[in-house]
Parts: sequence; structure tokens; C-alpha cells
Amino acid sequence: MSIMTSKSPAKGLRCDGLVPSNHDRSSLTHPERHSQLVRQRGGLISVPRKLKPTPTSGASRRLTKLLLNVTVQHSFGPVQVVTSPENTVGDLIKEALAIYVKEKRRPLVKQTNPEYYELHYSQFSLESLKTGEKLINLGSRNFFLCHKPAKFLNSSTYDEALFPFTKFMDVLL
Repeated sequence: MSIMTSKSPAKGLRCDGLVPSNHDRSSLTHPERHSQLVRQRGGLISVPRKLKPTPTSGASRRLTKLLLNVTVQHSFGPVQVVTSPENTVGDLIKEALAIYVKEKRRPLVKQTNPEYYELHYSQFSLESLKTGEKLINLGSRNFFLCHKPAKFLNSSTYDEALFPFTKFMDVLL
């Protein structure tokens, strides 16, 4: 390594620093050598004491928020939801629908009632997630929100789902 000495143009102070030569640059790729350079006083990287991480035990640190991506059926992109890991799948469905409606995304949803929707890991997953399951236990941060099949809804909703034009026919009669 060669030593570089220069004057700081702003304050006129001398600054002595180490500049690696071409021969020594390969040694910087080795983690143990690099960490020695950082740990030495006046090394390549100096971190102020205020910014140095304080050692904490793993038990005292816990997740406070989760960033989840929920793609609504037929929409172009996912809705990003920031929520607590203690919330359930039902809470996530409610929050994702609220954000989707608030952002006025297209296509507009006909129903904003969370009971009409179910959450899946992906659009190719046939099994829906249980509404009471905790988000922290799911193991994924990307989900797919779609309408429940008509057979799981009550009978009046089932008739409307199968024959949506029946209301229009009542007007014609």
C-alpha cells in the first residue's frame, strides 16, 4: 500500500490515508483481511460511535410490522399492505380491500365485504388460507385475493352470482 498525504482544500488540514495499490486491491476481497482494515484505527471505513450497532439479544428483537403484497383478481399489480404480524388472514383481506378501494384501482370491485373473498398463496393455488390463521405463521409475503366460489355464499347471493341479470329482468317486467 502506498501512503497518500494531502491538504484538505476546505480547512487546510493534512489528511493521511491509505490507498491500496493495484497489487493490494485483491487482498480487499478477502473478508478477514477487509475486516482487519475496517477495525484498525484510521482504516478504510470509519463508523462514528453513535452509528455503531449496539449488541442486543435476539430475544428482545421482534417483528413489529410486515410488508405484504396482495394481488387482487384481474388487477394489474399488487396492493402493498403494512400490517402487524399478529393480525389474521381475515384482517389482511379487509385491509387489502380497503386499500384497493381507496386507491381507486381498476377494475372496480363490486363487493367490499371481506366475507365474499378468500386469500390464496398464488393464483394457481386451489386451497384458500383459513381466515383465522396468523400472518406470521404463513411463511410468505405474497398473496392472491379472489372471489369465493358461489357455492360457499348464502343462497340469495348464490342466485345473484349465477344470474346477475335477474335484477335487470325485474325492471323489464
